[in-house]
Amino acid sequence: MERIDQRLSDELTGQVRRAVQETLRAELGEAVRESARKRRRTATLYAGAAATALYAGAALALALGLVLALGMPDWAAALVVAAVLGVTAYALRRAARPKRPTLPAAPPMPAEPPSAGAP
Repeated sequence: MERIDQRLSDELTGQVRRAVQETLRAELGEAVRESARKRRRTATLYAGAAATALYAGAALALALGLVLALGMPDWAAALVVAAVLGVTAYALRRAARPKRPTLPAAPPMPAEPPSAGAP
């Protein structure tokens, strides 16, 4: 009788373990899929915002060029806008670069080299 109870207990334990494993796998899989869906949506929104900002910047550069063209030749206005955009791009690139580590300063050199015969 004890053997039958042990076998039933082992069988029930195995069934419960398998049921818990299947439930956990299903829940974790759903959580991973939901997280990926949210990340994808966020990335899409950032990409849309970046594209919109790019077009807004182009419209602003065009407006600046048109305003400058009122007082100077068109080619000069375009050149000024291009220079302003180039300087801005260079400043942004410099700001985005990681800082180089500074090397420690070398100790000062002695005024006279040590003599060869000195102890």
